[in-house]
Amino acid sequence: MNLNERLKACREKKGYTQTFISEKLDVNKATLSSYESGRRKPDYGTLTKLADIYEVSVDYLLGRAIHEKLTVKESEEIGKETNEWMKLINQLSEENKDLFKSTIQSFISKNKTP
Repeated sequence: MNLNERLKACREKKGYTQTFISEKLDVNKATLSSYESGRRKPDYGTLTKLADIYEVSVDYLLGRAIHEKLTVKESEEIGKETNEWMKLINQLSEENKDLFKSTIQSFISKNKTP
């Protein structure tokens, strides 16, 4: 998904109209429409305002982050940590994997209880 598609998707996800967003940005509706159609690219200041309005990161709007709030670096770090955990878990016997899973679920349940 490219910038213009993300801008439109974010606006629609929030349920905002082009009129509402153009008023927030203090631009005319045609300008916003040109951002969403890809005919024009917003400057950095406008991009920052759009990210704030849509509650996402600028990196997400630019396609440099997979998750709306994560940067590419953060996503890569999560991937590395996940791989490390999977390597450790795969070294366990099936019985110990089940025990590990039960233990984690128990911690989660206790954490949810005030």
